[in-house]
Amino acid sequence: MLVPFARCRAEAASEALRGLALPNLQKLLRRLVLEGTDTGDPHSLSLPHERVLAQAHGLAPVDGLIPLAAVQAQQEGAGEGTEGWAWITPAHWRVGQDHIDMAHPQELQLDGDDSRALLAAMSPYFAEDGIALSFDAPLRWLARGEAFRTLPSASLDRVVGHRIEDAWMPGGSAGRPLRRLQQEMQMLLYTLPLNEERERGGLLPVNSFWISGTGALPPGHAPGTPPGLQVTPYLREMALQADWSGWAAAWHKIDEREGARLLSELERGVPVRVTLCGETGARTWTSEGAGSWRRVAGWFGSSTVAQLVEGL
Repeated sequence: MLVPFARCRAEAASEALRGLALPNLQKLLRRLVLEGTDTGDPHSLSLPHERVLAQAHGLAPVDGLIPLAAVQAQQEGAGEGTEGWAWITPAHWRVGQDHIDMAHPQELQLDGDDSRALLAAMSPYFAEDGIALSFDAPLRWLARGEAFRTLPSASLDRVVGHRIEDAWMPGGSAGRPLRRLQQEMQMLLYTLPLNEERERGGLLPVNSFWISGTGALPPGHAPGTPPGLQVTPYLREMALQADWSGWAAAWHKIDEREGARLLSELERGVPVRVTLCGETGARTWTSEGAGSWRRVAGWFGSSTVAQLVEGL
C-alpha cells in the first residue's frame, strides 16, 4: 500500500495527526520492519510517492522526468510509451503583483463538454509545435510530442495551492517552446467566448495549463501495473484542498478499510509492504524478514503514526 500525503507541512495537518487514533495501522506497523527511507527536497519537481511509483514500474526516479503519462499511454494502448508524453491540465492561475498561485483544478468545476471545447480550441496551436492532444478526463489531457522526451516538469501535486516557483516552470532550451505556448494560450483563453460564458455563470475561467508526468519509457519496458499495488487517494484529495478535518477523516477511512484488510492478510501469511509518503520523503515497512525477535526490537516500538511520518 502506497499512501501519498501521509504527512503535510501545514501546522494544522500536524495537529490533526497528533490527535488521531489509528489502531489497525499502528498494530500493523508494529509487526513490520523498516525496509528503507527515501529522502528528498521540499522544492523538488517530483514528489516522494511519484518516486516510489517509478521504482514500482521499474523506472529510474529522475526528478521531473518520471514518465507517468507514458506509463498510462502504454497501459491504455495509446502508444508504446517510448515517445515523449505528458499530462496537460487545464488550469486557473491567480496572478498577483509579484507572484502566481495555482488554484486547485477542482475549483474550475470543468465538465466534459467544456473541457472538450477547450481542447478543440487549443489543439491547433499545440500541433504547430508537433504536439498531439487527446482527451482523457475533464481535468487531464494526454499529450504526445518529442518536446516532452527530455523536458523536466513539476508535479501537479507539488504546485496546486502554492505560489508557482520559477524553478517549476518549463526550463532550458527544451522548455522554451512550451513557455511560448503557455503565453499564447493565455492570450487565446483571455478572449475565448467559452470563458466569458463561464464567468457569467459564476465559474472560474481556464486561463492557462500545467504540464506534468513528462518523459518517455525505455525500449522494452513491460506494460502493466505492479502486482498488488494499491495507491490510496483519500489523503491526497483532502491535502490538495487544505481540508485538514477531511484529511483526518481520510486517515480514519484508511485505518478502517486498508489497515484492517492488510492486518488480516498479514495474519494469513500474505506478504505486506506499506509506504507512507510526505511532501519531501517516504518510509517503507515490510513483512519480509519480520521475525518475532525483530518485531520485539522494532525501530518503531510503540510509536504512533504521527511519530512514524515525522520528518517526511
